[in-house]
Amino acid sequence: MSNTSFTLSEFIGGFWRLADWQLSLNERRQLVETYLEHGVSAMDHADIYGRYQCEQLFGEVLKQAPHLRQEMILISKCGIKPAIMGDASRYVNHYDTGRDHIIHSAERSLANLATDHLDLLLIHRPDPLMDADEVADAFNTLRQSGKVRHFGVSNFTPAQFSLLQSRLDFALVTNQVELSPVAMSVIHDGTLDQCQQLRIRPMAWSCLGGGALMTGSDERAVRLRSVLELIKEQTGAADISQVIYAWVRMHPSKPYPIIGSGQQARILSALASDKVKLDRQQWFSIWQASTGHSVP
Repeated sequence: MSNTSFTLSEFIGGFWRLADWQLSLNERRQLVETYLEHGVSAMDHADIYGRYQCEQLFGEVLKQAPHLRQEMILISKCGIKPAIMGDASRYVNHYDTGRDHIIHSAERSLANLATDHLDLLLIHRPDPLMDADEVADAFNTLRQSGKVRHFGVSNFTPAQFSLLQSRLDFALVTNQVELSPVAMSVIHDGTLDQCQQLRIRPMAWSCLGGGALMTGSDERAVRLRSVLELIKEQTGAADISQVIYAWVRMHPSKPYPIIGSGQQARILSALASDKVKLDRQQWFSIWQASTGHSVP
């Protein structure tokens, strides 16, 4: 079962650190409008981002400018419950993919984001105690009520994805995964192969390796930067981040990169990476610099 009709913008705006950016309401609105003006309509959130603050900060923009809602695709995630200091009922970080929590989290996201529906809801992390029938019940309830239109997962293995899909009579539309030259496991463990098989496009988070590629001093980071700098010169890219985004997007599963920046210059640079084209040897040069060895 696949859903080839569901599409996102080629890049996705990521708001994991929205609370950290300390932006005024007008600056937040300007950030959202910058994304929309440059064709980025998909906006990625999660209930826990910013200690449950980020969705509300984004929702204040939509309360001020409700017409922007119709131009965007709103994505959120649920299932992680961090421990809360001083709360005896939340004393350990854990996952909760129970029916009631999924529904409650989605409804809270709707309120925080000032909208009547989510375009896409993802289970944030694989839960060892996930009851696939219970998750399916929650998804069906939210779908039938019109509160969520599409569903997917995040960081799921192929087996975990298939298990949940087996309980649904509609297609999961994506798997949001970590993908960068320093996080390549999904290329080799069957995750991206499954996306190709089902013709669903993954979302890629932390494409720049959480900054490790840009500033890391370990042997691999230094080796990678050397190769990335060389390919930057060969391709005419403005900086090595553009080479990295081009490397991610070259995979045949066609990942949607998530841009996790609140700075307009970095956003525009990321979007301009769609003009950077790598050949196979350049792609494998980056793979080799990451692994420290040639392909077999």
